[in-house]
Amino acid sequence: MPSKFSQSVCDLAAGGILTIDLGALRHNYLAIAQRLAPTRAGAVVKADCYGLGADRVAPVFYEAGCRDFFVAHLGEALKLKPALPADATIYILNGLQPETESLAAKEGFVPALNSLEQLENWAAEAKGLGQKLPAMLQLDTGMSRLGLSAEELDRLTQMPSLLDPIDIRFIISHLACGDEPENPANASQLAAMNAALARLPKCPVAFSNSGGCFLDKTYHFDLARPGIALYGVGPASGENPIMPVVSLSARVIQVREITAGAAIGYGGTFVAKAPMRIATIAVGYADGWFRTLSNKGAAYHGETRLPIVGRVSMDSITLDVSALPAGTLKLGSLVELIGPHQSLETVARDCDTIPYEILTALGHRYARFYIDSSAAQDK
Repeated sequence: MPSKFSQSVCDLAAGGILTIDLGALRHNYLAIAQRLAPTRAGAVVKADCYGLGADRVAPVFYEAGCRDFFVAHLGEALKLKPALPADATIYILNGLQPETESLAAKEGFVPALNSLEQLENWAAEAKGLGQKLPAMLQLDTGMSRLGLSAEELDRLTQMPSLLDPIDIRFIISHLACGDEPENPANASQLAAMNAALARLPKCPVAFSNSGGCFLDKTYHFDLARPGIALYGVGPASGENPIMPVVSLSARVIQVREITAGAAIGYGGTFVAKAPMRIATIAVGYADGWFRTLSNKGAAYHGETRLPIVGRVSMDSITLDVSALPAGTLKLGSLVELIGPHQSLETVARDCDTIPYEILTALGHRYARFYIDSSAAQDK
């Protein structure tokens, strides 16, 4: 266990600083829960809470009132369980791999049953234990990813006794285009869901992801599963109650002057057309700052945009800092990668990707600081 001194040295030595606002996480959960009421709000905490640290983040959602936590894999459920009180329920969205049913049952997890094979395996485990086991029954309503297909649903309705050993807590599905309110696929999936529900025993329904939480109440049913919205990415249009959660800064390694004609970085993909000042920062694609940002993205110092010049390397990026007065940046100075001047959404757009990928790619070489902005505001 490192001492406080050694930890502070590690923080100073890190190439970047990732700050996670627990107060913003709490605000986002409560804002979504208020919007959904009386529908219950769960929390998707898979992928280590989208890379932000499940052991620190999931308890914030619990303290805000959440009792339903969704992960992707059994391994994630096992890691999450010690961080939550006993009355929290952990659901496993990908369901279970063969021969892991006994462990999941012992730990009290609630798997999704995404196929008749998973359903039959879970039913066999329940029969072996002589007790009903809880599960979610997932239906494919048009995403062609996970869930019972139309043919499997037909077979299930012809053999309803398959469900006898199972306590179906929720029937679930997943919206493919929930973040696009005008997309007709949403209404098609809702119609498919309602048609399937009419053929199954009545039980609670969980249908909406983050996008669905901002659609009308016909999509909300009994339980919603917000994910990315909790972590700072709200609806693209209309009222947005979601607060940013993360900020990211990188440290300067070196500042230098270069002459016209100098090539920068691997492959010499950027050649200076005039004398310029460049700064190299201690973050690269090993830290989740994608190579697609080469000669495209930027950092900020105050209000000044600092374009990336040359290729993003594994451990470093070179910036054009000519717009700043000489001496502004030096060894150890910080520049903003995510923050008030450059949002997570902006970085994702520059990468031609989505905010989910940026968040989950942020590595563990950053010094991580957890703050609570709401606590500061209360003082």
